[in-house]
Parts: sequence; structure tokens; C-alpha cells
Amino acid sequence: MRRVHLHPVRVYFEDTDAGGIAYHATYLRWAERGRTESLRAIGLPHSLLMERHGVVLVVRRIEVEYLRPARLDDLVRVATRVERIRGVSLDLGQDILPEAEDAPLARMKVGLVCVRQADLRPAPIPAEWRAALGG
Repeated sequence: MRRVHLHPVRVYFEDTDAGGIAYHATYLRWAERGRTESLRAIGLPHSLLMERHGVVLVVRRIEVEYLRPARLDDLVRVATRVERIRGVSLDLGQDILPEAEDAPLARMKVGLVCVRQADLRPAPIPAEWRAALGG
């Protein structure tokens, strides 16, 4: 997954404030969908991680820089890329891009940690996942 995965999203009325501008928290939901779909695209949905290994990836930190607004009815793309993989953690870069441009509307740095479902303690990222993610 060293490549960039693109996930399209339409800006719906429910995503916006009274002025038709995408609400800041909406970008976090779009980013979550982008992360989920990027894993699914390489054959590693979250459900498989839980069933086979008893672990989940959780957000440890997220940094968002809002650059320009998304507006009602816009079509945007969530670009997701792996920045770094370590023993129990994964750093991703995510951009929210307009449909026909590469200048981002928002940029995100996302830190994920692999934890055991049973006790939420850190656990190594399974080898097959590390390989698929490029680590």
C-alpha cells in the first residue's frame, strides 16, 4: 500500500453547516472511510484482522490542517498513503482532494496503534499485514 489509495466521497447536506460548508468533524469521518477502504482494497478488511489475529487498529493521534472548504454537493477524494510502519504502529498521510484537482482541501497525519481486542494492550502488527502495507 505504498501507493496512494483514492476513495471518492460526495458532500451531502448532513456533512455541512448552515452555509453549505463541510463541517470540520466531517473530514474525520471521510478519512476513516478512506482508511477502511484502502485496507479493503488490498484484501485486508478490519473484520479479517479481528477474526484471524484478535487485534484492531485504533487511532492514537490525528493532526488536521484545513486549507480550503469542501462545499455541498462537491465530489472529493480521500487519498491515503502509508508513511511509516513500526512494530505496533502505523503512520498514514491522508489528503482530502477536490474531484478534479490535486491541491488538497485538508491534510492529515494519522497515527494508528495495533492493540489486542481482549485487553487493548499494544500488539505487533501481524506479518501478513506488514507485508501488504509495504513494511
